Amino acid sequence: MQDVLREIGMIARALDSIANIEFKDVQLTRGQYLYLVRIYENPGIIAEQLAGMIKVDRTTVARSLQQLEKKGIIERRNDPENKKIKRLYVTDKGAEIYPFILRENEYSNRISLAGFSADEVAQLHDMLVRMRHNTDKSWDFVKKGGHREY
Repeated sequence: MQDVLREIGMIARALDSIANIEFKDVQLTRGQYLYLVRIYENPGIIAEQLAGMIKVDRTTVARSLQQLEKKGIIERRNDPENKKIKRLYVTDKGAEIYPFILRENEYSNRISLAGFSADEVAQLHDMLVRMRHNTDKSWDFVKKGGHREY
């Protein structure tokens, strides 16, 4: 069996490393661009939903959100009905950065998928979505204290 996850990991790490270097000019470090994009695309999202979307633990999300808030890129607002809930929004500064991140993502997609037909891209996308759904089950199980049997 081919080690597909190793290949996916190498691609993901390479693209993440490139993005981290290129996004330094807009004050984003260590994957913070992921948070900005998800908050921009889901205004009012809460931290717990964001953690599940990005597949990181709540502590990591809290730390990253704190840094983005200090930089004036995102803000937390009280939920109008439940004061315990803090909703996340992109500031004007964050909204100015979003198109740059989107252009980088589109460029990386173009480069990574060069030589693929439209059908191959669609097929690859569908397969990766299926893989993510399979992985989601394990992620949820382990995050809730379960141990997988190897």
